[in-house]
Amino acid sequence: MHKEAAIREPLILGDKTYHDITADVVGPIENKAPRAWYILITIAGLISLWGLGCIVYLIATGIGVWGLNKTVGWAWDITNFVWWVGIGHAGTLISAVLLLFRQKWRMAINRSAEAMTIFAVMMAALFPGIHMGRIWLAYFVFPLPNTFGSLWVNFNSPLLWDVFAISTYFSVSLVFWYIGLIPDFATIRDRMTKPLAKKIYGLLSFGWSGKAKNWTRFEEVSLVLAGLATPLVFSVHSIVSMDFATSVIPGWHTTIFPPYFVSGAVFSGFAMVLTLLLIMRKVMKLENYITIKHVEYMNIVIIVTGSIVGVAYITELFISWYSGVEYESYAFINRFSGPYFWAYWAMMTCNVVSPQLFWFKKIRTNLTATFILSIVVNIGMWFERFVIIVTSLHRDYVPSSWSMFYPTWVDIGIFIGTIGIFFTLFLLFARFFPVLALNELKSILRVSGEKYKKEDH
Repeated sequence: MHKEAAIREPLILGDKTYHDITADVVGPIENKAPRAWYILITIAGLISLWGLGCIVYLIATGIGVWGLNKTVGWAWDITNFVWWVGIGHAGTLISAVLLLFRQKWRMAINRSAEAMTIFAVMMAALFPGIHMGRIWLAYFVFPLPNTFGSLWVNFNSPLLWDVFAISTYFSVSLVFWYIGLIPDFATIRDRMTKPLAKKIYGLLSFGWSGKAKNWTRFEEVSLVLAGLATPLVFSVHSIVSMDFATSVIPGWHTTIFPPYFVSGAVFSGFAMVLTLLLIMRKVMKLENYITIKHVEYMNIVIIVTGSIVGVAYITELFISWYSGVEYESYAFINRFSGPYFWAYWAMMTCNVVSPQLFWFKKIRTNLTATFILSIVVNIGMWFERFVIIVTSLHRDYVPSSWSMFYPTWVDIGIFIGTIGIFFTLFLLFARFFPVLALNELKSILRVSGEKYKKEDH
């Protein structure tokens, strides 16, 4: 008996035409921004000013104002650095990997995810900079020949690998994001009436004319960049994990770190994309483009990566026992039953237990539940970094030097400030740049628009 295949749900809802897509995406840029946007940017702006104030105070006074001590020499700053780099992972993954796999559902979310990557990597780069103490000597990390006489950077240091990984990742992501924007800038340029705005978007669009030749080159370059960016997704967080794995501290010195950090990064990155998209979908009225189906696909990625992270936690515990090294096993016993036990169990609950709720379709397709869980996941991922860094350090080999780490108001102020700066940048992006890849969306309208699906069936 012949049974017809179930039709896939459309990715663009409403009876949209090509013109509607342009009007909906360019609308917020041409017209006055919605009221909610002004409220959100005021809040984010005030938080970022507070954060900048804390950074200036820190640089003026010295990093003694952080809660660091002799035993815990790394704490919130590196925790926040790894957390931000992780969040920056989803953008390139959504764009590059899904482009190579020809996944159409990436079209509605890739632009915001790429912008998020760039702003998150900027926030991450801030922390090693201020951790140096003398930020005006930050250029010492670059291998500039003949500048320091015979003094060269130490290529054996994992922190130097970080500098190369992050700068490469940032530059490739930036080029990838900008090239995708060029056709959309041209569309905005042609619709603008104010001469100054027309001139600015004209410069940004590099004289794009939309000829077949332009499109062919655009697609070729996108594929080449996606091919370059895909290994970067894996290499960047592997290198960040080697900051820890190449040391000999129990709890850090493990070979599982690179894959475990990469899956954790994708996990937290997707959660942050969801947090941002659900807010933007409401503020910018993009419900027809960022649909329940998109949210569901992303939640499925969260289940997979969350489960990988869970397996990694259990593997760590097992190996610490199986190794027979008492220092190693003590590091893990101390994690779940020592003075920081609450951070360990918060991490376990948020990262391993909460994503499993997405197995239920009702929860997976519920926007409120998704929004809450996406924030829970990011809190959990922050705790994971905190647990790895602080609980492995605060009780070392010599009990007489054991100590506790307590964050000061400067620690907390800088962290909350970076969240404010991140949201300010993202809101500015959403106001002046097209938040959806409108020309790419048009390319899938014929095969995945609700109107055409009805006609075919």
